[in-house]
Amino acid sequence: MNSDGTFEAFRRAEALLAQRRPLDALRELGPVLDAEPDAKSVLLLAGRAYLGSAQLRRAEQTFRKLLDRDPSDHYARFALGRTLQRQGRLPEAQAQLRLAATMRPSPEYQEALNEITVRIAVRRDR
Repeated sequence: MNSDGTFEAFRRAEALLAQRRPLDALRELGPVLDAEPDAKSVLLLAGRAYLGSAQLRRAEQTFRKLLDRDPSDHYARFALGRTLQRQGRLPEAQAQLRLAATMRPSPEYQEALNEITVRIAVRRDR
């Protein structure tokens, strides 16, 4: 991020997202996305805000864009898995969450993977 104004807008958007105000965060992030459309941190924040505001196609596009650039980004995989889960695309979500949990064995990733695995099993048993 090259200007102080852009950096401050990014920080305000982070704070708004932390306050669970994703639409306000996206409004604040608009000029930052215009100025830095390829910055990883900006794309991650935008993806999180899209997910938080249920703009699931935009969230998916953003996380896939990040993964195209860096397939080893475990957080982008996790967030993509959650996005796919919210769209009801459970097998795709499971694949992404499995990769994320393999890359970084954190409790949060493993819990998300277990949740999807159970939901898929329940659907299969019906």
